[in-house]
Amino acid sequence: MANKMAVATAAADAAPARIDPVRLELVKNAIGSVVDEMVLTVVRIAYSSIMKDTMDMSSAFCDRKGRLIAQGLSLPLHLGSIPDAMDAVLAEYGDTLVPGDIVVLNDPYQGGMHLPDIFMFQPIFVEDHLLGYGVLVAHHNDMGGRVPGSSAADSTEVFQEGLQIPILKLYDRGVPNTTLLKILARNVRVPDTVLGDLYAQEAACRIAERGMHELAVRYGVEEIERCFDALLDYSEREARRTIASIPDGVYTYTDYLDDDGIHPNEPVEVKVTLRIKGEELVADLTGTSPQVRGAINSTLSFAKSAIYFAIRAIMFSDAPNNAGFMRPIRVEAPEGCLFNPVRPGAVAARGVSGFRLIDATFGALAQAVPQRPRAAGEGGTTSYSIGGYTADGRFVLFREALMGAWGGGYRREGVDGVANPAANISNAPIEVIENTAPIRIERYELVCDSGGAGTWRGGLSVSRQLRFLGERATFQLRSDRRQHPPFGLFGGSSGKPSNTELEEKNGWRQLPTKFTQSLGKNQAFRHFTAGGGGYGDPLQRDPQALLHDVRNGKVSIEAAHRDYRTVIVRSPWRIDEEATRALCEQSAGGSR
Repeated sequence: MANKMAVATAAADAAPARIDPVRLELVKNAIGSVVDEMVLTVVRIAYSSIMKDTMDMSSAFCDRKGRLIAQGLSLPLHLGSIPDAMDAVLAEYGDTLVPGDIVVLNDPYQGGMHLPDIFMFQPIFVEDHLLGYGVLVAHHNDMGGRVPGSSAADSTEVFQEGLQIPILKLYDRGVPNTTLLKILARNVRVPDTVLGDLYAQEAACRIAERGMHELAVRYGVEEIERCFDALLDYSEREARRTIASIPDGVYTYTDYLDDDGIHPNEPVEVKVTLRIKGEELVADLTGTSPQVRGAINSTLSFAKSAIYFAIRAIMFSDAPNNAGFMRPIRVEAPEGCLFNPVRPGAVAARGVSGFRLIDATFGALAQAVPQRPRAAGEGGTTSYSIGGYTADGRFVLFREALMGAWGGGYRREGVDGVANPAANISNAPIEVIENTAPIRIERYELVCDSGGAGTWRGGLSVSRQLRFLGERATFQLRSDRRQHPPFGLFGGSSGKPSNTELEEKNGWRQLPTKFTQSLGKNQAFRHFTAGGGGYGDPLQRDPQALLHDVRNGKVSIEAAHRDYRTVIVRSPWRIDEEATRALCEQSAGGSR
């Protein structure tokens, strides 16, 4: 007994002291504030609308081992990409980075995602101790290449998409790499904007350095690093708890992209198989289409982000997004497939593939935990750019990500006219667009009847009509979900398909989902995002909720009659109960 007591005492002495949970919460929130302030810094001082208004960026702090500790505001889809980029930087530089160094990259085949996204890493030291890295990845207006905006879906090689930046030092011991800056400025169409945005990223990393240094001084480096480990373990426990709540089994779902940007009407298959066993999950993408010729190929890091997001979306806990969350999740994709391309595959429009992978993962999860996922949303943001010349010969480049809608879910209505939750970005304000470029916004509205019918209706899509007022321009657009609209779940209807039309002398001409073409003076185009899918049998929808939708212009009287078997009349607004019963009796098995 005495020997057992001695061993127990020795083990207790050797074990690390328990972290005070209150302090851990304070540290967690403090790190969260630091990475949030990084994004807000860019919003305040960046040049481009894509950063200032759309907020197409993400911030993070990684510890000295490169482990993601906290992710800041903005894009959840960067969640899984930052760790892979961080690993690439560590593989390149190891422990040789010193105070004053800042590293950048955008090469999709060396840690990046697509060329417009520049990753920036600043090592953060407390005296001579490396505490970690401030990370800011942001989408830049242009990286050169064959099409303004560098995001054309009809490119066929990464070399056509712009300037590839390998893992390089932007600053070396505080000295700027003027050679890299000159090369960057010479290869982009709007150098002042791109360099201004790059310096905004740098300022954000300096904010991370200041904030984390202050935190380390307050609590001590040793205590902070113990908190890092505790936060990772906490997120891992919550991820495992979420996975354990999913019944063991194999769940497969296949969805489709309309085309690859090169071959119209040739669908691209996206297949995901989830294998759940205990507290671990494997997402196997075998069966997905091989790497395509167009630019919708996605790096494996971006595919990982899509899977992480889908699992996070059904998680009940508010545990931080960090590397601990990723530990029990493994993503597998064969080399040379859509989600694991090989150089020189084009990847500029990879976003639409990532969004489709999320939808397919939700489809698989719905088989296992039907009340947690939503039906498919709009299918991902529509991305377009207009690069052209004003009457005085000045080149202007404007790009935007146009948002759509969320699908309906169990006891959750679809959300109208907002960003896909995996994007978490916003439409640019009309006033900003019209003051930035020779463009007039002529229509911007929700589209009636675009949400899929269901017990819980899908979200409404958005239409945007723009007119180019300059002399001439190159216009590119990436969209999807026309031939394969957002699916509904458990009897819910699909959302309305997307559409794009160009104004011509004889009226409006429908355009493909992905294209690059010229845009003439005073020529207009209009785009309709897809609507969200519905969830559940439309005949089970609350009649008062339907009446509210009709009164607010979200569902037409005709659609209420056709899709919900409900007769609604005006003056005053009401449901005609007798006519509704008669209508339901006419439907085979229809009843309310």
